[in-house]
Amino acid sequence: MRFLFDQNLSPRLVNRLTLLYPNSTHASLIGFDHASDEVIWAYARENGFTLVTKDADFNDLSVLLGFPPKVIWIRQGNCTMEAIEIMLRSNGETIRAFQEDRTRRILILY
Repeated sequence: MRFLFDQNLSPRLVNRLTLLYPNSTHASLIGFDHASDEVIWAYARENGFTLVTKDADFNDLSVLLGFPPKVIWIRQGNCTMEAIEIMLRSNGETIRAFQEDRTRRILILY
């Protein structure tokens, strides 16, 4: 499971979650600090990443363009990086099932 964390999430999540989600990266770590959602989407699609975001725009892109990439949409408003880390850790089984399901394009976590 390879995640591409969107610009609106902390790049520190990559290192903090490396054992659970190896080979993940962050948009800023690959030079996409100011890239458009479409550029990030295309990169994720071409490189086998699941997008992790707090941005509703990726849900819209998923509806318009289909998948891959799959999208994990975090819908928790303002919260700390630690809260997001806990959410991604505690939903590990749900995330694994989502990754294996070839019919699901988006997973919404609250």
